[in-house]
Parts: sequence; structure tokens; C-alpha cells
Amino acid sequence: MLDPAHLALLALLVFAAAALYSMVGHGGASAYLAAMALFGLAPEVMKPTALVLNILVSAIATVQFARAGRFSWRTFWPFALAAVPLAFVGGAITLPALIYRRVVGVVLVYAALRLWQRAGVAAGGTLRAAPKAAALPIGAGMGFLSGLTGVGGGIFLSPVLVLARWADVRTTAGVSAAFILVNSIAGLLGRVSSVRALPPGLPVLALAAVAGGLIGSTLGSRRLPSPTLRRLLAAVLAIAAWKLFTVRV
Repeated sequence: MLDPAHLALLALLVFAAAALYSMVGHGGASAYLAAMALFGLAPEVMKPTALVLNILVSAIATVQFARAGRFSWRTFWPFALAAVPLAFVGGAITLPALIYRRVVGVVLVYAALRLWQRAGVAAGGTLRAAPKAAALPIGAGMGFLSGLTGVGGGIFLSPVLVLARWADVRTTAGVSAAFILVNSIAGLLGRVSSVRALPPGLPVLALAAVAGGLIGSTLGSRRLPSPTLRRLLAAVLAIAAWKLFTVRV
């Protein structure tokens, strides 16, 4: 386990990630995985810890965006219906440490690219409802990968909703927050045995996540983060992905 100084630094990173990610309706799991990877935590600790922190932050973000009128049940339910059972299945699968690090590394690279590409793009265009024939299989795939890696799935759902014009940017944030919440719960339930691997310092990390989630989602439900913040997040994820790909396990 981390010594007090390293735990405090990790908690600070968790706080910053929760604040920045919750601004756009994300739980921050990919950033928590990145931070834990930088400190060399074992994969069996990283996955359940990220899911717990994700649940806390996404729950707060869901409430905040819903209160601001930025949630669409019609958009949410087809993706969630297919995703939840697959997140449970993915959460029950334990990958070897080397494969796990590579898979999470790919997820982080994808998240970094999408954040960077969307950083300076303004919202616009005519919106249309997501066809169920597309939403169900897309949700299933996202749910499985969510449970497998310990990431709530928002980093995949958000760009899909925006690029396909199935929701505006702020509604996308509200839908993503709820999507992350249900997937993270399913993923953790699918790996109940991993709860024993939760670190002793989890309460400190949870407190940092809750504080960051409250601040970030309060701001995000009223205005989106700046392109600079998104590019900063992308840089952090890219660095962590590099470490995951190069570290020996």
C-alpha cells in the first residue's frame, strides 16, 4: 500500500480528475486508472477501486445534470438496457496483468484522442433520436468493455452521441453520467470477490472523488469545460497509457 505522502498525492490527482471529468458528465475512471498506474498499483487493486470512485462521482453528476434539465430518458435507456448485463459479464472476467495493462492502455489512448479531437469543436447541427437498432448493439459493446476494464463507458458513449447528433453536448453529459453509473455498479457486482482487493486508503480517495465530483458537476451542468482543460486531460491520459504499455509486469 502507498505511504501517507504518496496517498495524499494520489488523492489530489483523484480530486482533480473527478472535478474535470464530472464537468462533462464522466465518472473519471480512465483518469483514476491512469493515476494508479503512475503509482504502480496492482491491476487487481486498480479495477475495483476505479469502479467504486466512478460510482460515487457519476452518481453525483447524474443528480446535478438531471436537476439542470440535462438528461434524456429516451436517449439513455436503449444504451443502458443492453450495456448493463454485458458490464456484469465483463466485470466477472479477470485478465492476466500484462493483457489488462495493454487493454486499459488502448482505452486511455482512445480517450485521449477523443478528448483532443473534440476540444475545440462547438456544438451544433440538427438532432435526431438514436435508432434502437443501433443503440442496443452499441450499448452492449460499451457495457462489456466497461466491465472488462473498470471504465464506466462514458468515454465511448459521449463521442458517439455527439458525432451522430443523437444529443446535444450538455444532454450527452447527463446521459453519460447515468450510463456510467449503471455500468460501474454492474461491473463491480460482476466482480464482487475483487472487493477484498480494495486498498486501505480508499476512504481518503473516495472523499477526494466526492469533493471533486461536487465541484465539477455543479460547474459542468451550467457550462462546459474549456478546450485547454480537455487537452490537459488528454495529455495526462496519453502519458499514463505510455507507462502502461512500457511497464514490465
